Amino acid sequence: MQVLALRGRELGPVLPALAELRIRVFRDWPYLYDGTLEYEASYLKKFSAAEDALVVVVRESDKIVGASTATPLLGHADEFARPFADQGYDPERVFYFGESVLLPEYRGRGLGHAFFDVRESHARRGGCFEFAAFCAVVREASDPRAPAGYRPLDAFWTKRGYFKKEGLIATFPWKECGCNEDVLHPMQYWIKRL
Repeated sequence: MQVLALRGRELGPVLPALAELRIRVFRDWPYLYDGTLEYEASYLKKFSAAEDALVVVVRESDKIVGASTATPLLGHADEFARPFADQGYDPERVFYFGESVLLPEYRGRGLGHAFFDVRESHARRGGCFEFAAFCAVVREASDPRAPAGYRPLDAFWTKRGYFKKEGLIATFPWKECGCNEDVLHPMQYWIKRL
């Protein structure tokens, strides 16, 4: 397996595979995302155009089995930065780690750590960022849609030095599987001082 850090034009050839991977992985719990290739292509194209953005890709032979994104917070959508400003953080000093997606059969092999290692190193090279941050959907523990044996990633993130910043929450809409329209989802931010 190869772990590759891609930027700018390097992303062009892999964008379709990344779009399919995001849809496939996020369709499962806890996101239950019913995405479209058109939306995904538009979303991912922003990473190839952003100056400091990075996408970490895991490839086995010719197949992309995982990916993780990172960009300065202000290079992402305004909805991502607003909660930081509201909580007294300077959004210019935050590097945002978007999603990490990995096919289930490749989990437990240290690739989650590789995603964070590469992104944190990239953010530190920028020199002006004080925090790394990402957000995760908030679901009730008693939600009957949760699969048996599901374990949230809180312990993994805590071991990596991230903590839930109480009150640092954004709300994002997306269409869930089985729904006809977008549903608003609370997203809890986790942060770490770089």
